[in-house]
Amino acid sequence: MHSQQVTTDTFDVIIAGCGPTGAMLAAELRLHDLRVLVLEKETEPKSFVRIVSLHIRSIELMAMRGLLDRILEHGRRRPVGGFFAAIAKPAPKDLDSAHAYLLGIPQPVLERLLEEHAIELGVQVRHGCAVAGLEQDDEGVTVELADGERLRSRYLVGCDGGRSTVRKLLGVGFPGEPSRTETLMGEMKVGAPQEEIAAKVAETHRRFQLRPFGEGVYSVVVPAAGVSDRAEPPTLEDFKRQLRAIAGTDFGVHSPRWLSRFGDATRLAERYRVGRVLLAGDAAHIHPPTGGQGLNVGVQDAFNLGWKLAAQVRGWAPETLLDTYQAERRPVAEDVLDNTRAQMELHSTEPGPQAVRRLLTELMDFDEVNRHLIEKITAIGVRYDFGEGPDLLGRRLRDIDVKQGRLYDLLHRGRGLLLDRTERLTVGGWSDRVDHLADATAGLDVPCVLLRPDGHVAWIGDDQQELDDHLSRWFGEPAG
Repeated sequence: MHSQQVTTDTFDVIIAGCGPTGAMLAAELRLHDLRVLVLEKETEPKSFVRIVSLHIRSIELMAMRGLLDRILEHGRRRPVGGFFAAIAKPAPKDLDSAHAYLLGIPQPVLERLLEEHAIELGVQVRHGCAVAGLEQDDEGVTVELADGERLRSRYLVGCDGGRSTVRKLLGVGFPGEPSRTETLMGEMKVGAPQEEIAAKVAETHRRFQLRPFGEGVYSVVVPAAGVSDRAEPPTLEDFKRQLRAIAGTDFGVHSPRWLSRFGDATRLAERYRVGRVLLAGDAAHIHPPTGGQGLNVGVQDAFNLGWKLAAQVRGWAPETLLDTYQAERRPVAEDVLDNTRAQMELHSTEPGPQAVRRLLTELMDFDEVNRHLIEKITAIGVRYDFGEGPDLLGRRLRDIDVKQGRLYDLLHRGRGLLLDRTERLTVGGWSDRVDHLADATAGLDVPCVLLRPDGHVAWIGDDQQELDDHLSRWFGEPAG
């Protein structure tokens, strides 16, 4: 009987979903030689080509794994200013990153590149396979597929989107607000001159957005009220009709690159882990796409979780290491949900939100305010709570110059790194998990930093005993 079929293959980790989060997580696990299977229920890539923006932190992560050059070939760099609630302000000067830009890239292209990267590293990907059931015990998880096949792994991670089957099977609550308003969003060419667009936007109090990307292409966002079937993808005619209704003109829009619609549902999983099953990406949090953070937060979840889950499987993880995944990433998602709620309010045409928008527009003329909002949305402002210490502790370290070139080039293997300007410390019995670069010339204003595999600073100092304590905290017991 097919329903009793149990594979003889067992895996270290099975991942449900081969979107950006699932593919990135799979690749991270393979850096530590885990046996990884990704199950993707879709057989074909998405039919509509939506352009997504990789934010500064995600671009840094791609550089840390040697992926950035490959991705840059397919993307278009854009300035980071003007996308908090589409309030048009220039990017703050001297952002703390060697990659201070947005990268626009078609989502199917990004997903293909990340999946290819995972497969090159040895990940198995099976398309047309949907998770239908799961049972976990002290040793692992049995995953049942829609066709009755049963697979076995030590851990399961649900990266299967906002309607996550894995989350529902776990019974994890997903509280928040349901969708109240629908919005059309796309990129297309515009026939009207910029002056006419600017005048109409001012006249209608920003009930729609047209943001230029160059070469006559604009990002167009307009309310979807009255556009009929939500299950059907929107058409160019839908955009024209809505623009005419609000602005009195359709601005001659034509030649769309992609068209989509979204709601403003906002939800956060109550837990990111139940035993041997974890959640990441949209399976753990959903919010409106204003600010373009969703895909980025998911990829950043994967980077946080990958090395910790690998350490757990490999047997060297400190007892509480896997629990730090939820402790660190869930507050980040809470913050993203809050800033997208705020941005959606600022898009409202009601007098109150419009007054707040005008006030915030004034405040963003202060560099500190503009910088704070950009660092928040691009995730370079994230600081995990590692206890008392200098401001750099718990933050990611920018891609600095070192004697071997660039710092991020030393992080391709997904290991920890001691960057040692004193040239007298050692990683000792942790050398199988942590690399050591003694470099008195490194562009740092502290003696030494211990970096986790996700690039966050786990320790700052110059004392060997203190270092050993922190190596134990993050990388377990030293090898004998």
